[in-house]
Amino acid sequence: MSRLQLAIDVSDLDEAIDFYTRLFATEPAKVRPGYANFAIDDPPLKLILFEDTDGGGTLNHLGVETETAAEVVAAEARLSGAGLETTGVGDALCCYADKTETWIHAPDDIRWEWYVKTGDNEQFDNVDLETPAATPCCG
Repeated sequence: MSRLQLAIDVSDLDEAIDFYTRLFATEPAKVRPGYANFAIDDPPLKLILFEDTDGGGTLNHLGVETETAAEVVAAEARLSGAGLETTGVGDALCCYADKTETWIHAPDDIRWEWYVKTGDNEQFDNVDLETPAATPCCG
């Protein structure tokens, strides 16, 4: 089962964790400095919080979390076949996770990530394993 991902920037991570824990009756799955994520069953949602003390309250990116890398590859093929430009499928370390992912930019520069988490790590900045240079996380 895939689930929608919503990644938002928040000005106060602790306050946001408290609010979303109560809103969805779900404890965070992971909390790290400047970062938290929730794996919510009902509704099926992956909620990601990025602390941004200067600009909270904004959309960071949207995504679809899948169960397998094959689903990411199939989604990328479908998107490319529909004439949409993707980053291609690649393995990355980002947001304290090992992932297989592809990215696409929608109108108005809304970023979408199609991905599967393949493991955990302590790396926040994005590292593309094909060309290992760290860039800001998620996109």
